[in-house]
Amino acid sequence: MSNNNNDNKSSGSKMALGMCLGMSIGTAIGAATKNIPLWMTTGMSVGLCLGLVLDKGKGDDNDGDDSD
Repeated sequence: MSNNNNDNKSSGSKMALGMCLGMSIGTAIGAATKNIPLWMTTGMSVGLCLGLVLDKGKGDDNDGDDSD
C-alpha cells in the first residue's frame, strides 16, 4: 500500500515541475509580446500536458487491465 503513496507523490512533483516550467516560459513569451495573461495560461496548459507526459514516460502500464 505504501507503493501507491510513493507513486502519487512522484506524479504530483512531475505535474508541478511541468506547470512551473510552462508558466515560466509562457511568462517570458508574454513579456516579450506584451500579452502576459494569454501566454501565461497557455504556458501553464502546455506545462500541465508536459507533466502528464513525464509522468507516463516512466514506462508504467497501469491501465487497469490485469490480463496476462
